[in-house]
Amino acid sequence: MNFTQKKRLIIGISGASGSVLALELLKALREMPDWETHLVISKGGVRTLEHETHVTESQLTDYATQVYDREDVGANIASGTFVTEGMVIVPCSMKTVAGVSIGYSDNLLLRAADVTLKERRKLLMIARETPLSKIHLRNMLTLAEAGVVVMPPMLTYYNHPRSLEDVTNHVVGKILHEFGVEGKNFKRWGTEECVTPIRAMS
Repeated sequence: MNFTQKKRLIIGISGASGSVLALELLKALREMPDWETHLVISKGGVRTLEHETHVTESQLTDYATQVYDREDVGANIASGTFVTEGMVIVPCSMKTVAGVSIGYSDNLLLRAADVTLKERRKLLMIARETPLSKIHLRNMLTLAEAGVVVMPPMLTYYNHPRSLEDVTNHVVGKILHEFGVEGKNFKRWGTEECVTPIRAMS
């Protein structure tokens, strides 16, 4: 339960591929006046952002309501008394998966995730890796058994994506859905946009 007028969502960005997902999620939530975004980025997350996009760290953080130093384990989001709707780690590296699964909180991103779990709030992890080792799978099973929503950003075809932007919008829409928000341009199964079959390539 959130005792503030606005709903707060913690967004963590770790070093896995897929930083554009975090960027588009922040953009989407910025257009929603009822939501605040509380952002923390790992060192790997910054490096991946610079490698995968033309967006700088400062340009990304402009979309967030509040940004935290990843080393500040005494920040607001490190305490369970700071009420939020939950947290999403997007993208989520296997290092972060491992850290959260064993309660190893040596930075603010991991600590915020640990707090989200102990307070029984929703924790969503957009896990990015392929193929997956037995260690990865065991760690994700541990998280799922603890109540974490593990959501690899899987490619879908029923929504007939025509661009990488369509794929990104769909994943962001699924993330928003987990927090009761309808994403822009999100095509749900059974809607008119998902009826026409894709033509087979000759």
